[in-house]
Amino acid sequence: MNSFRLLPRRAAVAAAASVAAVALAACGGNAGKGGGSPAASTAQAGSSASASAGQHNQADVTFAQRMIPHHRQAIAMADTAAEHASSGEVKALAEKIRKAQTPEIDTMTTWLKSWGEQVPQGMGGMGDMGGMGHGSPSAMPGMMSDHDMDQLKGASGSAFDAMFLTMMIKHHEGAVEMADTEKRQGAYGPAKEMAGTIVTGQTAEIAQMRKMLGTGSPSATAS
Repeated sequence: MNSFRLLPRRAAVAAAASVAAVALAACGGNAGKGGGSPAASTAQAGSSASASAGQHNQADVTFAQRMIPHHRQAIAMADTAAEHASSGEVKALAEKIRKAQTPEIDTMTTWLKSWGEQVPQGMGGMGDMGGMGHGSPSAMPGMMSDHDMDQLKGASGSAFDAMFLTMMIKHHEGAVEMADTEKRQGAYGPAKEMAGTIVTGQTAEIAQMRKMLGTGSPSATAS
């Protein structure tokens, strides 16, 4: 008699256990669809933020591929000043330019490699593609031609100082133009920040060089 009374009770317990199991499974499914733990949500948000910070566009690539050879030519001009300039002020400015632009080249090179883009060689620009050698005056804004560079290397004393300042003003103006474009069109935060630094720093140096030349107006294009 007692055994028959226990059967309905056992069946009820089993049914309750089944209902509980279904409820737990439903909760687990909801967690996977957006009801997960705060830690999981935080990890996902952090991953999205990191991806956003690393986004770049073609303007960023172009900026780096053009500014690297542009900087390299400025450093070559600065190295020439160390040997040919007669003014201590010109030599100091040339050294300042070299120290500022060398690490920027390294940084932009790292960006291009991380993006899987070609790093330009020499002073050609854009990976030396399309015949954009530094012998072409139209290669990039402010770039000197081979003739310009040969003239600079052949000068000395005060004549060199004036030529160097005149050429470097033009060169800086080109860099500022490219940096302004990056500020407007770029997407990569560090590249836009560097562009802002270039605009500020080189604009100040342009003003300094004009004073050194004894004029407050833009210099004539070097020939």
